[in-house]
Amino acid sequence: MLIGVAAVAVAQVPDRPLWVRDLPPGYLAPGSVDASAIVLPAPAKGDDRYAADRRVFRATRRMRDGERWKLATQDVEMAPSALMAKFSCAAGRRLSPATTPKLDRLMRRVLVDSQTINETAKRHFRRLRPFQIDKGAICQPASQLTSSFDYPSGHTVWGWSWAYILAESLPERATPILARGRAYGESRVVCGAHNLSATQAGGQVAAAAIAALHGSPAFRADMDGVREELAAAPMLDEGERRSCDVEERILRVALPLR
Repeated sequence: MLIGVAAVAVAQVPDRPLWVRDLPPGYLAPGSVDASAIVLPAPAKGDDRYAADRRVFRATRRMRDGERWKLATQDVEMAPSALMAKFSCAAGRRLSPATTPKLDRLMRRVLVDSQTINETAKRHFRRLRPFQIDKGAICQPASQLTSSFDYPSGHTVWGWSWAYILAESLPERATPILARGRAYGESRVVCGAHNLSATQAGGQVAAAAIAALHGSPAFRADMDGVREELAAAPMLDEGERRSCDVEERILRVALPLR
């Protein structure tokens, strides 16, 4: 049942891709972390956080079809292989299921834990997504989103989970890795799929999940293997680094807040 809950949370669409259906068991026992008791309550109409979310959603609609919008559209993909590609620049290494299979296996199990924890909070708060409150373009089909709630953002939980684990494994690359994790969450705001507060809460859920995972002996043992694997992973070549410079420039675009 644990895998099924996480699969629904990750896919967010009726036709789940093969990588979702084939997820392994997570590391944590069900109910290990109650995210709804960790994050702030979802913003309610009339409070400052709610008003700020409305301003940010309307302001970020101006980013439609720009470079940052296009990158946010690419960041919709949640498959572990896609996240490896997205974090390769930050890690300075070619990450893929072929070059870093231990990382791939570990993150598939982390995905089950982090998204199961987050989905419980989503069902608790049942907050509507921003485009269901205000009118505005979004960067993916609404049909992929309307069966799931806004708060906290599952994509953001996933992006920060990758960032925390990679930064721990490659401390010398911690700054660009953590910056990419933040940007992956911000892509959901640019996309219009999540409110800003949902991405902020998603970062907190990820931190709680990773902290709990460090209490698992199996997780710690697998992390040791991931560190060794990443140390030996192929480095990016000159052409790849030039492409990374372009991505880094795009990611430095600040979110308009009003």
